[in-house]
Amino acid sequence: MDKIPMTAAGHAALEAELKQRASNERPRIIAAISEARSHGDLSENAEYHAAKEQQSLNEGRIAELESQIARAEIIDVSKLTGDTITFGATVKLVDEDTDEEKVYQIVGEAESDVKQGRVSIGSPIARALVGKKVGDTVEVVTPGGGKSYEVLQVRFA
Repeated sequence: MDKIPMTAAGHAALEAELKQRASNERPRIIAAISEARSHGDLSENAEYHAAKEQQSLNEGRIAELESQIARAEIIDVSKLTGDTITFGATVKLVDEDTDEEKVYQIVGEAESDVKQGRVSIGSPIARALVGKKVGDTVEVVTPGGGKSYEVLQVRFA
């Protein structure tokens, strides 16, 4: 199995979601299935079918979380240093066309959230950034077209 790189915070978030799904959601869904069963004929029981679908989705997510946690390679970002962009780096960029500044942290796929400024190591922008330093220009091909950024700052926190 391939290891999945992730930060300690990302690993903790996955474990918290797993715990919540296994100890809260699972019993709630089982109770909903039991309640729906008591209403009689299961073939036309919408509550029963909805609860079974919820159970299937929840169990699938639990299995996915367990797999990600088992394959996790936790990288302690606080121990990383340097001026070259690598996994875990928080990077400040400026869009060379609009002068808009953006800040991204390069994280594992399971913990990425662009709205929170966390981009997956496998994303086009992260792949373009890895190995660059402050002052470098980065060309990124995105679904919306090409973008050009200048690296303003690299830090590990």
